[in-house]
Amino acid sequence: MATLLPPEFKVLLKGPLGWFYLVTAIQSIGFGLSLVLTVVYIHDIRHFSVFFAMTLLAINAVMGLLVSPAIGTFTDRFGPVRIYLVLVVISVLAEVSWAFANNAPWLIATSLVMSATGGAIFGPGTVILARLVPEGLRQQSFGTNFMLLNAGIGIGGVVSAAIVNLHDPSTFMALYLGTAAFSFLAIFPMLQLRSLGGPVSEQELSDEQAREGWRDVVKDRRLLYLIVGAVVVLTCGYGSLDSGFSLFVVDQYHLPLRLVSVTLVFNTVTIVFAQLFILRRVEGKSRTRVMALVGVFWALCWLIIGIATHGSHWVAIISLCVATEIFALGETLWSPMGPALVNQIAPEHLRGRYNAAFGVTWGLSSVFGPLLAGVFLGSSRAGLWPYALCAGALGGSLLMLYLRRQLSPTEDGLVLA
Repeated sequence: MATLLPPEFKVLLKGPLGWFYLVTAIQSIGFGLSLVLTVVYIHDIRHFSVFFAMTLLAINAVMGLLVSPAIGTFTDRFGPVRIYLVLVVISVLAEVSWAFANNAPWLIATSLVMSATGGAIFGPGTVILARLVPEGLRQQSFGTNFMLLNAGIGIGGVVSAAIVNLHDPSTFMALYLGTAAFSFLAIFPMLQLRSLGGPVSEQELSDEQAREGWRDVVKDRRLLYLIVGAVVVLTCGYGSLDSGFSLFVVDQYHLPLRLVSVTLVFNTVTIVFAQLFILRRVEGKSRTRVMALVGVFWALCWLIIGIATHGSHWVAIISLCVATEIFALGETLWSPMGPALVNQIAPEHLRGRYNAAFGVTWGLSSVFGPLLAGVFLGSSRAGLWPYALCAGALGGSLLMLYLRRQLSPTEDGLVLA
Protein backbone atom coordinates (compact mmCIF):
# COMPACT_ATOMS: atom_id res chain seq x y z
CA MET A 1 0.00 0.00 0.00
CA ALA A 2 2.95 2.32 0.65
CA THR A 3 3.79 2.18 -3.08
CA LEU A 4 0.50 4.00 -3.77
CA LEU A 5 1.68 7.11 -1.90
CA PRO A 6 3.41 9.84 -3.94
CA PRO A 7 7.11 10.26 -2.98
CA GLU A 8 6.61 13.91 -1.98
CA PHE A 9 3.80 12.83 0.33
CA LYS A 10 5.99 10.19 2.00
CA VAL A 11 8.51 12.92 2.83
CA LEU A 12 5.81 14.90 4.64
CA LEU A 13 4.98 11.87 6.80
CA LYS A 14 8.37 12.18 8.48
CA GLY A 15 7.49 15.62 9.84
CA PRO A 16 4.51 17.30 11.51
CA LEU A 17 2.05 15.44 9.27
CA GLY A 18 3.13 12.20 10.94
CA TRP A 19 2.24 13.64 14.37
CA PHE A 20 -1.18 14.71 13.08
CA TYR A 21 -1.89 11.23 11.75
CA LEU A 22 -0.89 9.76 15.11
CA VAL A 23 -3.54 11.98 16.73
CA THR A 24 -6.09 10.62 14.25
CA ALA A 25 -5.12 7.01 14.90
CA ILE A 26 -5.36 7.34 18.69
CA GLN A 27 -8.65 9.21 18.72
CA SER A 28 -10.29 6.96 16.15
CA ILE A 29 -9.74 3.85 18.26
CA GLY A 30 -11.64 5.60 21.04
CA PHE A 31 -14.42 6.57 18.64
CA GLY A 32 -14.73 2.96 17.50
CA LEU A 33 -15.29 1.71 21.04
CA SER A 34 -18.66 3.46 21.32
CA LEU A 35 -19.59 4.65 17.83
CA VAL A 36 -22.72 2.53 17.30
CA LEU A 37 -23.85 2.26 20.91
CA THR A 38 -25.60 5.58 21.59
CA VAL A 39 -29.21 4.69 20.74
CA VAL A 40 -28.93 1.20 22.22
CA TYR A 41 -27.33 2.61 25.38
CA ILE A 42 -30.13 5.15 25.89
CA HIS A 43 -32.96 2.75 24.98
CA ASP A 44 -31.86 -0.68 26.25
CA ILE A 45 -29.48 0.20 29.09
CA ARG A 46 -30.96 3.42 30.47
CA HIS A 47 -34.53 2.37 29.50
CA PHE A 48 -35.72 5.46 27.66
CA SER A 49 -37.95 5.35 24.58
CA VAL A 50 -36.68 5.26 21.01
CA PHE A 51 -38.33 8.63 20.45
CA PHE A 52 -36.39 10.10 23.39
CA ALA A 53 -33.13 8.69 22.01
CA MET A 54 -33.70 9.99 18.49
CA THR A 55 -34.88 13.37 19.74
CA LEU A 56 -31.80 13.67 21.95
CA LEU A 57 -29.56 12.96 18.96
CA ALA A 58 -31.34 15.67 17.00
CA ILE A 59 -31.01 18.16 19.88
CA ASN A 60 -27.32 17.33 20.12
CA ALA A 61 -26.90 18.10 16.44
CA VAL A 62 -28.64 21.45 16.91
CA MET A 63 -26.22 22.26 19.71
CA GLY A 64 -23.34 21.43 17.41
CA LEU A 65 -24.78 23.79 14.81
CA LEU A 66 -25.10 26.61 17.34
CA VAL A 67 -21.51 26.44 18.52
CA SER A 68 -19.92 25.74 15.13
CA PRO A 69 -19.77 29.41 13.97
CA ALA A 70 -18.10 30.44 17.22
CA ILE A 71 -15.59 27.60 16.93
CA GLY A 72 -14.76 28.73 13.39
CA THR A 73 -14.22 32.30 14.54
CA PHE A 74 -12.06 31.23 17.51
CA THR A 75 -10.02 28.98 15.21
CA ASP A 76 -9.14 31.91 12.96
CA ARG A 77 -8.41 34.26 15.88
CA PHE A 78 -6.49 31.98 18.26
CA GLY A 79 -5.25 29.22 15.99
CA PRO A 80 -6.56 25.68 15.41
CA VAL A 81 -4.25 23.84 17.83
CA ARG A 82 -5.30 25.85 20.90
CA ILE A 83 -8.99 25.44 20.10
CA TYR A 84 -8.52 21.75 19.39
CA LEU A 85 -6.85 21.13 22.75
CA VAL A 86 -9.53 23.01 24.69
CA LEU A 87 -12.30 21.05 22.98
CA VAL A 88 -10.61 17.70 23.59
CA VAL A 89 -10.20 18.35 27.32
CA ILE A 90 -13.88 19.29 27.65
CA SER A 91 -14.96 16.27 25.62
CA VAL A 92 -12.94 13.90 27.82
CA LEU A 93 -14.77 15.15 30.91
CA ALA A 94 -18.12 14.81 29.13
CA GLU A 95 -17.39 11.25 28.00
CA VAL A 96 -16.60 10.22 31.57
CA SER A 97 -19.85 11.79 32.73
CA TRP A 98 -21.81 10.01 29.97
CA ALA A 99 -20.59 6.63 31.19
CA PHE A 100 -22.37 7.16 34.53
CA ALA A 101 -25.42 9.17 33.39
CA ASN A 102 -28.56 7.33 34.56
CA ASN A 103 -31.39 9.88 34.44
CA ALA A 104 -32.88 12.18 31.82
CA PRO A 105 -31.42 15.54 33.01
CA TRP A 106 -27.96 14.01 33.37
CA LEU A 107 -28.12 12.39 29.94
CA ILE A 108 -29.38 15.57 28.28
CA ALA A 109 -26.83 17.89 29.91
CA THR A 110 -23.88 15.59 29.22
CA SER A 111 -24.89 14.87 25.65
CA LEU A 112 -25.20 18.59 24.94
CA VAL A 113 -21.63 19.17 26.11
CA MET A 114 -20.41 16.21 24.05
CA SER A 115 -22.16 17.52 20.95
CA ALA A 116 -20.76 21.03 21.47
CA THR A 117 -17.19 19.71 21.57
CA GLY A 118 -17.19 16.45 19.63
CA GLY A 119 -18.30 17.72 16.23
CA ALA A 120 -16.40 20.99 16.59
CA ILE A 121 -13.10 19.14 16.98
CA PHE A 122 -13.05 18.23 13.30
CA GLY A 123 -13.12 21.86 12.14
CA PRO A 124 -9.83 22.90 13.76
CA GLY A 125 -8.36 19.52 12.83
CA THR A 126 -9.18 20.08 9.16
CA VAL A 127 -7.56 23.52 9.26
CA ILE A 128 -4.39 22.04 10.75
CA LEU A 129 -4.23 19.33 8.09
CA ALA A 130 -4.80 21.85 5.28
CA ARG A 131 -1.84 23.89 6.57
CA LEU A 132 0.50 20.91 6.76
CA VAL A 133 0.35 19.99 3.06
CA PRO A 134 0.50 21.95 -0.23
CA GLU A 135 -2.70 22.34 -2.27
CA GLY A 136 -1.76 19.65 -4.78
CA LEU A 137 -1.58 16.99 -2.06
CA ARG A 138 -4.67 17.91 -0.05
CA GLN A 139 -6.90 15.23 -1.56
CA GLN A 140 -4.19 12.70 -0.74
CA SER A 141 -3.82 13.99 2.82
CA PHE A 142 -7.55 14.05 3.59
CA GLY A 143 -8.08 10.61 2.08
CA THR A 144 -5.17 9.10 4.01
CA ASN A 145 -6.43 10.69 7.22
CA PHE A 146 -9.85 9.14 6.59
CA MET A 147 -8.25 5.75 6.01
CA LEU A 148 -6.43 5.97 9.35
CA LEU A 149 -9.62 7.16 11.02
CA ASN A 150 -11.49 4.09 9.83
CA ALA A 151 -8.65 1.72 10.65
CA GLY A 152 -8.77 2.98 14.23
CA ILE A 153 -12.57 2.80 14.32
CA GLY A 154 -12.35 -0.78 13.06
CA ILE A 155 -9.96 -1.73 15.84
CA GLY A 156 -12.21 -0.07 18.39
CA GLY A 157 -15.26 -1.75 16.86
CA VAL A 158 -13.71 -5.20 17.17
CA VAL A 159 -12.91 -4.55 20.82
CA SER A 160 -16.42 -3.19 21.37
CA ALA A 161 -18.02 -6.28 19.80
CA ALA A 162 -16.00 -8.52 22.10
CA ILE A 163 -16.93 -6.59 25.25
CA VAL A 164 -20.44 -5.19 24.85
CA ASN A 165 -23.26 -7.08 26.55
CA LEU A 166 -26.88 -5.88 26.64
CA HIS A 167 -27.38 -7.67 29.95
CA ASP A 168 -24.38 -6.02 31.63
CA PRO A 169 -24.48 -2.18 31.79
CA SER A 170 -20.93 -2.09 33.12
CA THR A 171 -19.62 -3.12 29.69
CA PHE A 172 -21.11 0.04 28.19
CA MET A 173 -19.55 2.13 30.95
CA ALA A 174 -16.17 0.55 30.30
CA LEU A 175 -16.36 1.34 26.58
CA TYR A 176 -17.30 4.99 27.15
CA LEU A 177 -14.49 5.39 29.68
CA GLY A 178 -12.17 3.86 27.09
CA THR A 179 -13.28 6.49 24.58
CA ALA A 180 -12.39 9.19 27.10
CA ALA A 181 -8.98 7.64 27.76
CA PHE A 182 -8.01 7.55 24.09
CA SER A 183 -9.18 11.12 23.58
CA PHE A 184 -6.92 12.19 26.45
CA LEU A 185 -3.93 10.33 25.00
CA ALA A 186 -4.37 12.16 21.68
CA ILE A 187 -3.50 15.44 23.42
CA PHE A 188 0.21 14.60 23.66
CA PRO A 189 1.06 14.22 19.94
CA MET A 190 -1.10 17.27 19.18
CA LEU A 191 1.16 19.31 21.48
CA GLN A 192 3.97 18.64 18.99
CA LEU A 193 2.10 20.83 16.48
CA ARG A 194 1.51 23.83 18.73
CA SER A 195 4.12 25.96 16.93
CA LEU A 196 2.36 25.37 13.58
CA GLY A 197 -1.21 25.94 14.65
CA GLY A 198 -1.35 29.63 15.45
CA PRO A 199 -3.58 32.29 13.90
CA VAL A 200 -2.72 34.15 10.70
CA SER A 201 -0.60 37.18 11.62
CA GLU A 202 -2.34 40.55 11.22
CA GLN A 203 0.75 41.82 9.40
CA GLU A 204 0.02 39.32 6.60
CA LEU A 205 -3.48 40.70 6.00
CA SER A 206 -4.58 43.73 4.04
CA ASP A 207 -7.01 46.18 5.64
CA GLU A 208 -9.86 44.68 3.60
CA GLN A 209 -8.98 41.12 4.62
CA ALA A 210 -8.77 42.14 8.28
CA ARG A 211 -12.37 43.36 8.12
CA GLU A 212 -13.72 40.18 6.51
CA GLY A 213 -15.75 37.73 8.59
CA TRP A 214 -18.85 35.55 8.51
CA ARG A 215 -20.74 37.95 6.26
CA ASP A 216 -18.20 37.29 3.51
CA VAL A 217 -18.33 33.55 4.11
CA VAL A 218 -22.11 33.24 3.76
CA LYS A 219 -22.03 35.39 0.59
CA ASP A 220 -19.92 32.74 -1.16
CA ARG A 221 -22.46 30.98 -3.39
CA ARG A 222 -20.05 28.11 -4.08
CA LEU A 223 -19.98 27.27 -0.40
CA LEU A 224 -23.75 27.59 0.01
CA TYR A 225 -24.49 25.25 -2.90
CA LEU A 226 -21.97 22.77 -1.53
CA ILE A 227 -23.58 22.86 1.91
CA VAL A 228 -27.08 22.23 0.56
CA GLY A 229 -25.98 19.27 -1.57
CA ALA A 230 -23.83 17.83 1.19
CA VAL A 231 -26.64 18.02 3.76
CA VAL A 232 -28.91 15.90 1.57
CA VAL A 233 -26.21 13.34 0.76
CA LEU A 234 -24.95 13.08 4.35
CA THR A 235 -28.46 12.84 5.81
CA CYS A 236 -29.00 9.75 3.67
CA GLY A 237 -25.51 8.57 4.55
CA TYR A 238 -23.78 9.06 7.88
CA GLY A 239 -26.74 10.81 9.53
CA SER A 240 -28.94 7.76 9.02
CA LEU A 241 -26.28 5.08 9.41
CA ASP A 242 -25.16 6.44 12.78
CA SER A 243 -28.66 7.00 14.17
CA GLY A 244 -30.89 4.23 12.88
CA PHE A 245 -28.85 1.44 11.34
CA SER A 246 -28.19 -0.60 14.48
CA LEU A 247 -31.77 -0.27 15.72
CA PHE A 248 -33.18 -1.19 12.28
CA VAL A 249 -31.02 -4.30 12.08
CA VAL A 250 -31.88 -5.44 15.60
CA ASP A 251 -35.63 -4.84 15.22
CA GLN A 252 -36.23 -5.71 11.54
CA TYR A 253 -33.59 -8.38 10.94
CA HIS A 254 -33.79 -9.73 14.51
CA LEU A 255 -30.01 -10.05 14.66
CA PRO A 256 -27.88 -9.65 17.82
CA LEU A 257 -26.16 -6.33 18.49
CA ARG A 258 -22.71 -7.93 18.27
CA LEU A 259 -23.40 -8.81 14.64
CA VAL A 260 -24.06 -5.13 13.86
CA SER A 261 -20.53 -4.29 14.99
CA VAL A 262 -19.16 -7.20 12.93
CA THR A 263 -20.88 -5.98 9.73
CA LEU A 264 -19.37 -2.55 10.28
CA VAL A 265 -15.94 -4.19 10.36
CA PHE A 266 -16.49 -5.11 6.69
CA ASN A 267 -17.13 -1.42 6.08
CA THR A 268 -13.91 -0.44 7.81
CA VAL A 269 -11.74 -3.07 6.11
CA THR A 270 -13.04 -1.97 2.71
CA ILE A 271 -12.08 1.64 3.45
CA VAL A 272 -8.62 0.76 4.72
CA PHE A 273 -7.72 -1.34 1.67
CA ALA A 274 -9.55 0.68 -0.99
CA GLN A 275 -8.79 4.28 0.02
CA LEU A 276 -5.32 4.63 -1.46
CA PHE A 277 -6.41 2.98 -4.73
CA ILE A 278 -9.41 5.31 -4.91
CA LEU A 279 -7.19 8.34 -4.32
CA ARG A 280 -5.14 7.50 -7.39
CA ARG A 281 -8.25 6.93 -9.50
CA VAL A 282 -9.91 10.24 -8.64
CA GLU A 283 -6.82 12.42 -9.07
CA GLY A 284 -7.62 14.99 -11.75
CA LYS A 285 -11.32 14.04 -11.83
CA SER A 286 -14.24 16.41 -11.26
CA ARG A 287 -14.79 16.67 -7.52
CA THR A 288 -18.51 17.37 -7.89
CA ARG A 289 -19.04 14.36 -10.18
CA VAL A 290 -17.21 12.13 -7.73
CA MET A 291 -19.33 13.48 -4.85
CA ALA A 292 -22.46 12.81 -6.94
CA LEU A 293 -21.28 9.22 -7.35
CA VAL A 294 -21.22 8.95 -3.56
CA GLY A 295 -25.00 9.41 -3.51
CA VAL A 296 -25.38 6.61 -6.07
CA PHE A 297 -23.31 4.20 -3.96
CA TRP A 298 -25.25 5.03 -0.80
CA ALA A 299 -28.60 4.71 -2.59
CA LEU A 300 -27.58 1.19 -3.67
CA CYS A 301 -26.55 0.39 -0.11
CA TRP A 302 -29.97 1.30 1.33
CA LEU A 303 -31.78 -0.50 -1.49
CA ILE A 304 -29.95 -3.74 -0.63
CA ILE A 305 -30.70 -3.27 3.09
CA GLY A 306 -34.40 -2.78 2.34
CA ILE A 307 -34.72 -5.77 0.02
CA ALA A 308 -32.80 -8.06 2.40
CA THR A 309 -35.51 -7.75 5.06
CA HIS A 310 -37.60 -10.11 2.94
CA GLY A 311 -34.95 -12.82 2.82
CA SER A 312 -33.74 -15.54 5.14
CA HIS A 313 -31.49 -15.06 8.17
CA TRP A 314 -28.32 -15.80 6.20
CA VAL A 315 -29.40 -13.70 3.23
CA ALA A 316 -29.85 -10.80 5.64
CA ILE A 317 -26.37 -11.23 7.11
CA ILE A 318 -24.66 -11.46 3.71
CA SER A 319 -26.67 -8.52 2.39
CA LEU A 320 -25.68 -6.36 5.35
CA CYS A 321 -22.00 -7.10 4.79
CA VAL A 322 -22.27 -6.29 1.08
CA ALA A 323 -24.27 -3.11 1.77
CA THR A 324 -21.76 -1.79 4.30
CA GLU A 325 -18.93 -2.45 1.84
CA ILE A 326 -20.76 -0.47 -0.86
CA PHE A 327 -21.33 2.30 1.66
CA ALA A 328 -17.59 2.24 2.36
CA LEU A 329 -16.76 2.82 -1.31
CA GLY A 330 -18.89 5.94 -1.19
CA GLU A 331 -17.01 7.06 1.92
CA THR A 332 -13.64 6.67 0.18
CA LEU A 333 -14.89 9.02 -2.53
CA TRP A 334 -16.36 11.60 -0.16
CA SER A 335 -13.45 11.83 2.27
CA PRO A 336 -10.86 13.43 -0.05
CA MET A 337 -13.24 15.51 -2.17
CA GLY A 338 -15.39 17.43 0.32
CA PRO A 339 -12.60 18.84 2.54
CA ALA A 340 -10.31 19.47 -0.43
CA LEU A 341 -12.99 21.48 -2.21
CA VAL A 342 -13.75 23.59 0.86
CA ASN A 343 -10.11 24.35 1.50
CA GLN A 344 -9.55 25.12 -2.19
CA ILE A 345 -12.10 27.94 -2.16
CA ALA A 346 -11.30 29.16 1.38
CA PRO A 347 -8.86 32.07 1.89
CA GLU A 348 -6.28 31.35 4.58
CA HIS A 349 -7.50 34.00 7.03
CA LEU A 350 -11.07 32.62 6.84
CA ARG A 351 -10.18 28.93 6.66
CA GLY A 352 -11.52 28.21 10.15
CA ARG A 353 -14.88 29.78 9.30
CA TYR A 354 -15.15 27.99 5.94
CA ASN A 355 -14.45 24.62 7.55
CA ALA A 356 -16.89 25.41 10.36
CA ALA A 357 -19.53 26.27 7.76
CA PHE A 358 -18.90 22.99 5.95
CA GLY A 359 -19.05 21.25 9.33
CA VAL A 360 -22.64 22.47 9.56
CA THR A 361 -23.48 19.81 6.97
CA TRP A 362 -22.57 17.11 9.48
CA GLY A 363 -24.64 18.83 12.15
CA LEU A 364 -27.70 19.22 9.95
CA SER A 365 -27.46 15.64 8.71
CA SER A 366 -27.24 14.56 12.34
CA VAL A 367 -30.51 16.44 12.95
CA PHE A 368 -32.41 15.21 9.91
CA GLY A 369 -31.06 11.65 10.04
CA PRO A 370 -32.38 10.83 13.55
CA LEU A 371 -35.66 12.67 12.92
CA LEU A 372 -36.22 10.72 9.73
CA ALA A 373 -35.30 7.49 11.48
CA GLY A 374 -37.63 8.33 14.36
CA VAL A 375 -40.56 8.93 12.00
CA PHE A 376 -40.11 5.55 10.31
CA LEU A 377 -38.58 3.29 12.98
CA GLY A 378 -40.94 4.47 15.70
CA SER A 379 -44.00 3.52 13.63
CA SER A 380 -45.43 0.73 11.51
CA ARG A 381 -43.60 2.14 8.46
CA ALA A 382 -40.14 0.97 9.56
CA GLY A 383 -39.71 -1.19 6.46
CA LEU A 384 -39.94 1.88 4.19
CA TRP A 385 -37.04 3.68 5.90
CA PRO A 386 -34.21 2.35 3.67
CA TYR A 387 -36.20 3.05 0.48
CA ALA A 388 -36.76 6.67 1.53
CA LEU A 389 -33.02 7.03 2.11
CA CYS A 390 -32.31 5.50 -1.30
CA ALA A 391 -34.45 8.14 -3.02
CA GLY A 392 -32.93 10.95 -0.95
CA ALA A 393 -29.35 9.92 -1.76
CA LEU A 394 -30.09 10.06 -5.50
CA GLY A 395 -31.56 13.53 -5.03
CA GLY A 396 -28.35 14.61 -3.33
CA SER A 397 -26.39 13.38 -6.36
CA LEU A 398 -28.35 15.68 -8.63
CA LEU A 399 -27.61 18.65 -6.36
CA MET A 400 -23.89 17.89 -6.51
CA LEU A 401 -24.00 17.92 -10.31
CA TYR A 402 -25.67 21.33 -10.17
CA LEU A 403 -22.85 22.64 -7.95
CA ARG A 404 -20.38 21.93 -10.78
CA ARG A 405 -21.67 24.97 -12.68
CA GLN A 406 -20.50 27.30 -9.90
CA LEU A 407 -16.87 26.16 -9.86
CA SER A 408 -13.80 26.83 -11.94
CA PRO A 409 -11.86 23.82 -13.35
CA THR A 410 -9.19 24.33 -10.66
CA GLU A 411 -11.76 24.40 -7.85
CA ASP A 412 -13.45 21.31 -9.27
CA GLY A 413 -10.13 19.45 -9.26
CA LEU A 414 -9.80 19.14 -13.04
CA VAL A 415 -6.72 21.37 -13.08
CA LEU A 416 -3.96 20.99 -10.48
CA ALA A 417 -3.70 24.07 -8.26
